[in-house]
Amino acid sequence: MQGVKVQAASDTIRLSRDTITLSTSSQKKRHQGVADTAKKIVLHSDPAKAVWMAAIVPGLGQIYNKKYWKLPIIYGGFAGLAYAITWNGRMYSDYKKAYLDLTDNNPNTNSYWDLLPPGSTDLGPYGGKNGLSNMLQSRINSFRRFRDMSIIFTVGLYALSVVDAYVDAQLSDFDISPDLSAKIAPTLISNPHQNSTVTSLGVVFKLNF
Repeated sequence: MQGVKVQAASDTIRLSRDTITLSTSSQKKRHQGVADTAKKIVLHSDPAKAVWMAAIVPGLGQIYNKKYWKLPIIYGGFAGLAYAITWNGRMYSDYKKAYLDLTDNNPNTNSYWDLLPPGSTDLGPYGGKNGLSNMLQSRINSFRRFRDMSIIFTVGLYALSVVDAYVDAQLSDFDISPDLSAKIAPTLISNPHQNSTVTSLGVVFKLNF
């Protein structure tokens, strides 16, 4: 009788250990589920915060939304437009100075020769002073237009980066789970303009979400 009691106690201890193990495993799964839910919540972006970050520093909104692949496009665009603004602005200044030197009737101001091919000593091939003046004026207008367009495109790219950050933050809550499905199936359709017993074959489109 005493040996039976010992065996029962051993079974009770083993059962208690199994119960503790199952309880611990259940708690771990519960904690893991809470952690996964917290991670999903963290992944959702705040549109207002994304807009402010993108407005303060271009590209920062994309970093906040974890759209890192867009950074080379944004910064590459800004770099190219900055170069275009600088180069066109410099050419505009050089041609404007050359035009002013040509039209001020001062022989000591002749920077326009620097814009002509090396070795040029005569304005005849360019239509004389008037012809060169018209050419310089045309170049001035062109480079000023290109510079202004580059500035406008820079502002547009800045605004586009802000809008893109806002849209990405809004779409971060969009449901793309496997529950989304579409199904096309045949169906029978009654014609309301004819006898109710008359039906026709049709197609129905079902979207589950």
